[in-house]
Amino acid sequence: MVKSNKNGRGLDLSDLTAHQQDHKNWSRRSFLQTIGMAGGLGLGLGGFGLTALGSVPLALATATSTNDRILVLIRLKGGNDGLNTIIPVFDYSRYKNNRPTIAIPQTDLIGLGNNNKFAIPKSMSKIKPLWDEGKMKIINSVGYPDHNLSHFTSSDIWNSANQNIESDMDKSGWLGRFLLDRNPDYLENLPEVPGAIKVSSGSSITYHTADRIDLAVNFNTPDKLIEVAEKGFVYDTANLPDECYYGEQVGYLRSILNITYKYAPAISQAYSGAVNSVAYSNNELSRQLAIVARLIKGNLGTKLYMVTLDGFDTHENQNVNHPRLLNEVSSAISEFYADLAIGQKDNDVLSMTFSEFGRRPKENDGGTDHGAAAPVMFFGPALDGNAVFGKDPDLGDLDPVGNLKHDTDFRSIYATLLESWLCIEASAVDNILGDTYERIPQLGFDCTGVNSTQNVLTQSIKHRVRTNADGSYTIEYDLSRPGNATVEVYTILGQKISTLVEEYQSEGRHEALFINRQFGLSGAVYLYVIRSGQTKVSGKFL
Repeated sequence: MVKSNKNGRGLDLSDLTAHQQDHKNWSRRSFLQTIGMAGGLGLGLGGFGLTALGSVPLALATATSTNDRILVLIRLKGGNDGLNTIIPVFDYSRYKNNRPTIAIPQTDLIGLGNNNKFAIPKSMSKIKPLWDEGKMKIINSVGYPDHNLSHFTSSDIWNSANQNIESDMDKSGWLGRFLLDRNPDYLENLPEVPGAIKVSSGSSITYHTADRIDLAVNFNTPDKLIEVAEKGFVYDTANLPDECYYGEQVGYLRSILNITYKYAPAISQAYSGAVNSVAYSNNELSRQLAIVARLIKGNLGTKLYMVTLDGFDTHENQNVNHPRLLNEVSSAISEFYADLAIGQKDNDVLSMTFSEFGRRPKENDGGTDHGAAAPVMFFGPALDGNAVFGKDPDLGDLDPVGNLKHDTDFRSIYATLLESWLCIEASAVDNILGDTYERIPQLGFDCTGVNSTQNVLTQSIKHRVRTNADGSYTIEYDLSRPGNATVEVYTILGQKISTLVEEYQSEGRHEALFINRQFGLSGAVYLYVIRSGQTKVSGKFL
């Protein structure tokens, strides 16, 4: 009999009992994956308060915002092996020593960038054109402190942005809080356009409220959704059974069902009103992204999507399973953007892969056990160039368990997406995430020039320059709110001499030092330019 170790997380197969229990808990959440869709419309509601959806028009709803940006989350469920996805060619010998049987051979690598410091396996060859076209970026070493290695809990941490999710009574998701921040009366007065759609991603709490109501419409295939749209029902959430617990559960289930029924006609019409312009591969992720592409091309107006590919818990037989999964990811994303480009929608769509954790650097008899830090991949023309950034994975400096150490907190990615892609004010971002996290300007997009009905706060910059005793100059400036900031120095003819600052900075006083003798400069007029958000100010010094 295999005994479970004391942590009970099931992080490797020697921990078999705990590992199986973690998967059982994980699967239990999937009960709500297609509630009201796969289980029949009655589903334990006792026939209470069922009324026809006569008030929901079949005419396609229009978005209330003129900001057309869309975020697609691609969930790699099970813990994707980052080291066999973005291979550290610069440290290949140590990588190979840790993985004598599952390391990707050098002959099967496709280099990224001029120096080929990193590579992808040939199983991902279909996304290489996106890299070449500047539509792919990678952040290495993404994670969070004291990583939880349970599928169930770590998934909830990523989906909630709350590291205390196990003990916290608030089980809301980070994008559920975003939707409620934009529309506090979301459930009482559902907006005309569905705020979020999940395709085969029902176990994720990303769009949940604190009361565990999923604000996203969730379905596996459009067929059942079209059937719901044609029959259309809505449930009464006010006149509930008197028995406290039972009444609460009935109200909860009805709220979820109502979200689906409210939006089924509009989703059905958007899906039926568009076609896929490319041939998608016959795999699960391609099928899901094909649905998303049709909804986007059909002008549904929804800004948030999630799709899921399961199977990344590669404790065993990784050489067979992982390349197949990566090939499916690569094919699906490539097809998705080709389809969107034909419909002239690709510029508006940013996609991001994520997984609950990475895998351990050292292999485990043909597989890898639960790890910690891993890369996150981004796709879309809005990235404006390819890049691999974030701290390089250091195979010579592992944590006490033998896992890679993280450098970029995943909540910094969320903060950047909320502020610089979805274009909401910095203070709202911090409220949604529960803290202030550094933003990541290297992703290459911001809200400059975006026509949005959201209330984007204007950055105010006060500034002055002082001459120091040694002949250098200090540029002092005050930011009225947090944000990405750059400070650059130019000649009077507009030639850039130096970038003094390029980082996310907090609200308040900052300084930038310019030592002109480093550049052999004297006796002339120079300009400094400070940029943050949509605000630009400048000054001069001699």
